[in-house]
Amino acid sequence: MKLIYALITGLVFGLGIAISGMMDPTKVLNFFDFAGAWDPSLAFVMGGALVVTSIGYRLAWKRSAPLFEGRFQVPTGTDIDKKLVGGSALFGIGWGIAGFCPGAAIPALGTGRWEVALFLLAVVVGFFLRRLLASAGTATATH
Repeated sequence: MKLIYALITGLVFGLGIAISGMMDPTKVLNFFDFAGAWDPSLAFVMGGALVVTSIGYRLAWKRSAPLFEGRFQVPTGTDIDKKLVGGSALFGIGWGIAGFCPGAAIPALGTGRWEVALFLLAVVVGFFLRRLLASAGTATATH
């Protein structure tokens, strides 16, 4: 049942991305183009998502546990360190260059555009490269 709800959640997210037009990278890139063809629709999509998420969190925190888990899994870290800032900057730069974030690129795979597949391939390579570099740094530190 947990997988069915995960599938439904993903389908609703993908549908929202499609309806809002956020699968089109030019729409996202135009949001960042203040001097040219500025398109504020991304701000409205994010604002709507913020409202829905706020309501969802209020409802969720009234429960003692999630529906399909024994407890809520909430991050406990509060440090703002170089890795967090660097990763956030890298995410923003990639989003500004490509016009995609990973969450919007996954439903955009359905458009059949090769750019979307290339972007997601780069994301996956980046994940593995980061793990490889982290494990190399750990191995070097222990010798």
